[in-house]
Amino acid sequence: MFKNHPKGLLAAALANMGERFGFYTMMAILSLFLMSKFGLTGSTAGIIYSIFYFSIYVLAFVGGLIADKTKNFKGTIFVGLILMAVGYFLIAIPTPTPVPAASFTLFLAMTCGGLFVIAFGNGLFKGNLQALVGQMYDKPEYSKMRDSGFSLFYMFINVGALFAPLIAIGVRNWWVGLSGFKYNPDLPELCHAHLGGTISSDAAVNLQTLATEVGFQGADMTTFANEYLNVFATGFHYAFAVSIVAMFISLVVYMVNKKKFPNPTIKEKAVGVQAGEMSVKEIRQRLYALFAVFAVVIFFWFSFHQNGLTLTFFAKDYTDLSGIRLNLGFTELVGAEIFQSVNPLLIVLLTPVVMAVFGALRARGKEPSTPKKIAIGMGIAACAYVLMAVGSMALPNKAALTDMGGLPEIQRVTPFLLIGTYFILTIAELFISPLGISFVSKVAPPKYQGMMQGLWLCATAVGNSLLFIGAIFYESKTVSLSMTWTIFVVACIISMTTMLIMLKWLEKVAK
Repeated sequence: MFKNHPKGLLAAALANMGERFGFYTMMAILSLFLMSKFGLTGSTAGIIYSIFYFSIYVLAFVGGLIADKTKNFKGTIFVGLILMAVGYFLIAIPTPTPVPAASFTLFLAMTCGGLFVIAFGNGLFKGNLQALVGQMYDKPEYSKMRDSGFSLFYMFINVGALFAPLIAIGVRNWWVGLSGFKYNPDLPELCHAHLGGTISSDAAVNLQTLATEVGFQGADMTTFANEYLNVFATGFHYAFAVSIVAMFISLVVYMVNKKKFPNPTIKEKAVGVQAGEMSVKEIRQRLYALFAVFAVVIFFWFSFHQNGLTLTFFAKDYTDLSGIRLNLGFTELVGAEIFQSVNPLLIVLLTPVVMAVFGALRARGKEPSTPKKIAIGMGIAACAYVLMAVGSMALPNKAALTDMGGLPEIQRVTPFLLIGTYFILTIAELFISPLGISFVSKVAPPKYQGMMQGLWLCATAVGNSLLFIGAIFYESKTVSLSMTWTIFVVACIISMTTMLIMLKWLEKVAK
């Protein structure tokens, strides 16, 4: 599989697995943690979630600037790994739940501070490692394998992403069980509503029923709410702690294989004449092309990264998980977070298929250009949300669901609706994310490699900063679920259409 690829590719992918592990742990449980820990609404949790994901990518631009200026890519990556481990440590420290009113701001600030440290460390690490991988393919003997190389890189780093949600679920539920309770995803919201005095009569009856089902023997719902929230949130804290171990493994892999990665300073000397021959006009055209692609993919990331927000909410509120529990041999151990393993699993399974298709087309001289692949991917992503819109037509919106105290399992939708959506989104991702990184590494002028990889991630950041809009529509009293998903259909179609309009120009610049 790695034949005809640089020796450092596998080492770079393995070093990146820890970062992906932490990333997907966050994607799986961050919004649910904020809601259960602090009693936040989905919209408020969505804002924090959006800011975090905005920061985790926009700071990659800062990391690229630092590496480009210092020419110390490897040292910058090393510091990034250390900072990410420190950030996970900060949010893994268990604090009292429900959070006392007097300490609410302090503990929320502590959590947000830990998230910022993770984001800054990620900014130093992610874009610069991608730049190093791109530099491996600047050698003529590897240049034609650039797209497939980034696809392989993307596939292997998602092995960490595959196991992260499963381990996070296992740790959280292990602690809940050890504390004498069973896991139930609906209880944190009901407990906070009870403690805040905002619970409806129907929801209050449901709370008492669920409390008995998860193992509470008494009748005092206030006592139960306090105990269950504390246990539930502490389980999340311990789940975050697992990411520290993953970061340590990545650090070891990186340090052992550090010498296999290219040295940007040496590379600059080698290509100095070529870089000097690149005219100001050509540099400008390349930068304009990159900026245009950056602007377009914002709409895709705004839609795609709903998998950690509104799609996770949908899994918790509307999806029947009993079949999955039965098929996996579990009873109460499966929650909404399990769907976050579907995407990385499909990346691992589908990457060889997509690469084989592109390889067959390449052999016939019919392989689409990288910009065309990205445009096709955006159209595929639109299809995923069409499926969600159709599958949600008969469901009440979230506001009505809250008044009902939750949807009985018998009225919930099949998990295959979400699995099908993730299947389509994963194919779209394989057309866009690794190939977008490949496009940037190919088009970016040599002296701007780190900065341009950072700006690619900045585009992702801007899309992530808009994620909360999905949560607002999801919780709206007047917007149906189907209409919420239709917003993402429109966003992806806008992206695809714009890319197709610019296609000939982008292909010309990329030659």
